[in-house]
Amino acid sequence: MRIGIVGTGAMADALGGQWARVGHDVLVGGRDTGRSAALAGRIGGRAGSLRRVVEHGRDAVLLAVPYAVAADMVSGLSDTLAGRTLIDCTNPVGPGFLLETGGGPSAAERIAAAAPGARVVKAFNLCHESVWRLTPPVFDGRPLAVPLCGDDASALETVRRLVHDLGCLPLDGGGLERAALLEATAAFLIGLWVGQGADAQAIAPPLEYSGAV
Repeated sequence: MRIGIVGTGAMADALGGQWARVGHDVLVGGRDTGRSAALAGRIGGRAGSLRRVVEHGRDAVLLAVPYAVAADMVSGLSDTLAGRTLIDCTNPVGPGFLLETGGGPSAAERIAAAAPGARVVKAFNLCHESVWRLTPPVFDGRPLAVPLCGDDASALETVRRLVHDLGCLPLDGGGLERAALLEATAAFLIGLWVGQGADAQAIAPPLEYSGAV
């Protein structure tokens, strides 16, 4: 696939590196051209301007920037993002592990509103970047599951393939309106992990005890 990555931080490095490793054509870019070039060199991709990155991302564009600048950044690229699969991995989590979106639209919905022609999928926001560097992320023999929220069937299928390329299992999380639940889950888990040093995985029983079977 041709994948564009907007951003030069840890998530761009981790996910972009894994996708480049399995043979995808990855182009990265950010506001700092030096950091873009350095990232491209580390992951085996190429670097370009933000607009060129989006143009390159014919199959998918990963938005890997801080939530505070995400909507403004995609708004400036909205014409080029039209028709693109835009993967939002941002976490709007602020001090006290509270959602910066408050009771309003999710980060993913705000990003979709800023780039109305893009096909936004929320994904990859529940794990620290170190998890995405694992090859593959398997724990006690169980592959990591990655929930996806989005409204476009084709975009969701593309992201499912990218999840599989990481050695993970994609899960259907519903439409984009459910991205708020996914973001709230991230805030809650981060509070347990970082705030208390708790094993957050222990809060969920095995499937056979969930009442669903």
